[in-house]
Amino acid sequence: MSQNRLIHIEVEQDPSRILSAEHQHEQAVAIYDILDENIFHLAQVDGPYRLMLRTDMRHVHFDVQDEAGGQLNGLVLALGPFRRIMRDYGQVCLTYYDAIRTKSPSQIQAIDMGRRALHNEGSELLKERLLNFATMDELTARRLFTLMFVMTARRVS
Repeated sequence: MSQNRLIHIEVEQDPSRILSAEHQHEQAVAIYDILDENIFHLAQVDGPYRLMLRTDMRHVHFDVQDEAGGQLNGLVLALGPFRRIMRDYGQVCLTYYDAIRTKSPSQIQAIDMGRRALHNEGSELLKERLLNFATMDELTARRLFTLMFVMTARRVS
């Protein structure tokens, strides 16, 4: 197994925001899947790495540590370029979850294709924005985009 991978991920939650059960599940699955298999390489420093994520709702802070918890590098990523994708992705996800209960399989499939396309767009943008900071594979980028989405999603009751 490559040393250039994430071995721990911690998401600092804003205590004033309560995640829905669906978002808690999405976050847990994304973290599990990343830790199960990922490629992540910090520019100029070999891994393995620990990643701490937090947001101030305008930025996502990526704090990368070495295996022992020593600080390696940090990046503050502006959320502005992601806002449209995240908003559209959130809307399509709501439509998808509603469709599962009421729509035909072909309608669900069409909505899911749109959802996947937006997810891909978000993960590609993330890879581009982090290119000088870190490189990663497609699945890791998709799952990190999921974590960013969950961290910044508005609670829908």
